[in-house]
Amino acid sequence: MNTQLWKKAFQRALIGMPIGVTISTVITIIISLCKGDGHYYAVVPALTADLGSESCAVLIQFLCSLLYGAVFAGASVIWEADWSLTRMTVTHLLVISLITLPIAWFMQWMKHTLSGFLLYIGIFLAIYLTIWIIEYTRMRKGVDDLNRKMRGNA
Repeated sequence: MNTQLWKKAFQRALIGMPIGVTISTVITIIISLCKGDGHYYAVVPALTADLGSESCAVLIQFLCSLLYGAVFAGASVIWEADWSLTRMTVTHLLVISLITLPIAWFMQWMKHTLSGFLLYIGIFLAIYLTIWIIEYTRMRKGVDDLNRKMRGNA
């Protein structure tokens, strides 16, 4: 990626940080409401147990949410690179996976088993395959439309 894209990635990362925290907070509110017992679940109970206190767990989740939001937002510039769709998709998958998997493991968002890890990877691969298919279909339609217009004007 060129210098301009790196600069844009950094700017988006700064914007993405509070978005990551907001999304994380909304998720905890939804989970708490779905539990329906009147309590607010700020973090996964296993994380509180791992870290020894809820306030420490909330702080770590806050920091991870900042990082998560920054990486997701910054990585969005990958879709603007002058690369093939497959290269953009695989690069984005790798960048996001490198941040998501360790955070999800540490934050107790996945089961700490081989099957839990493989399920998480499987979900990621399914999401990125879907993204690739949608983008390929959109690009293919654009090329077909352009070819149709060129044949009509020739």
